[in-house]
Amino acid sequence: MFSDRIHRIKPSATLEMTSKAAELKRANKPVYNLSVGEPDFSTPNHIQKAAIWAINNGHTKYTPGGGTAELKEAVCEKLYRDNQLTFNPEEIVVSCGGKHSLYNACQVLFQKEDEVIIFKPYWVSFPDFVTVTGAKPVFVNTNPSKQNEPDFDDLIRKITKNTKGIIINSPSNPTGGVWSDEAINKLLDIFKKRPDVWIFSDECYEQLTYDKPFKSIATFAPHLKNLLTFQSCSKTYAMTGWRIGYIAGNKDLVKAVSKLQGQSTSCPNSIAQYAAIEALTGDQSCVVNMKKIFHTRRDLVLKELYKISHVTCEKPNGAFYVFPNFKHYINSFDSSGKKIQTSSDLSLYILDQTGVVTVAGDSFGAPENIRLSYATSNETISTAVSLIGSALKKLDF
Repeated sequence: MFSDRIHRIKPSATLEMTSKAAELKRANKPVYNLSVGEPDFSTPNHIQKAAIWAINNGHTKYTPGGGTAELKEAVCEKLYRDNQLTFNPEEIVVSCGGKHSLYNACQVLFQKEDEVIIFKPYWVSFPDFVTVTGAKPVFVNTNPSKQNEPDFDDLIRKITKNTKGIIINSPSNPTGGVWSDEAINKLLDIFKKRPDVWIFSDECYEQLTYDKPFKSIATFAPHLKNLLTFQSCSKTYAMTGWRIGYIAGNKDLVKAVSKLQGQSTSCPNSIAQYAAIEALTGDQSCVVNMKKIFHTRRDLVLKELYKISHVTCEKPNGAFYVFPNFKHYINSFDSSGKKIQTSSDLSLYILDQTGVVTVAGDSFGAPENIRLSYATSNETISTAVSLIGSALKKLDF
């Protein structure tokens, strides 16, 4: 009845958890949400005001399909200011969020028989972006004790003549890992003789690094024409619902994405584009303030996790997630004798016992882990992690 491509897409990893959490809320039971993938702050006031100005002044019509000239110029200004990257507006395309940018680029570049390298653990949507094009995702292992940098031996083994893309996500969702300069240089060196391989750098968490300043991967090899930089307003400016993301890179690729976008979504939201101009070029103190709060929360959630026996977690250097390992508790039994066989089982057990909503690592290609978001209050973090620890103590072996 439906096309083959729709069967290649997996359902959202959070749907079952969201449904069960809703059931608990309807039963008036407490729910502690550590699954959210967005800042819990309101969009800064000066950005909201820019959108209101756009509405009041009639900027509610179609814009060019790949974004307004003014927003593209603002993106170029931002990339130069924050990332020391020089682009011109012809090398920028604005889409309806970072996810849309990544999806469009995959649609333009990949097809049947192609292979695209994805590092495990991966953001849940990366494999689906690839498989829906007919291409094959090829998963490469990483080092969980070193910010989930690549296992380079595994990477080299899996590069073939069919390799047409590689997706890098640093800072990472789900791990929060940030790759070192050495790892990035080593990876780029491996691909220096493969101009046919497109290098995607998903940098939507680029403003959220805590122990050293972020370096955009394009700064390591500004001459590469096959390196694409993906950024977004969503995480940096608490603008997840505004849906503004962008690609900076090869102008022919940008033109092709604009062509595709013109026949799908048309332009990004006109009002959101005005808000994005203000976000990118206006007062940046809001970014600094949110980053400070996330930094404090990261340290808090780690402190609470370290109190739980047999749970390990490397300190992530970016984003707003931790990705602890719960291997010890897999194959245990709950009080009814039901076996906890997967991280999904464990995540559902925690939800049922405590009302704490998490996201199982199965969805990220990491069956021993569970992702916790600290994009929530200190009180929620402390209470939720303590409840997780209490629930784990009830399991039998």
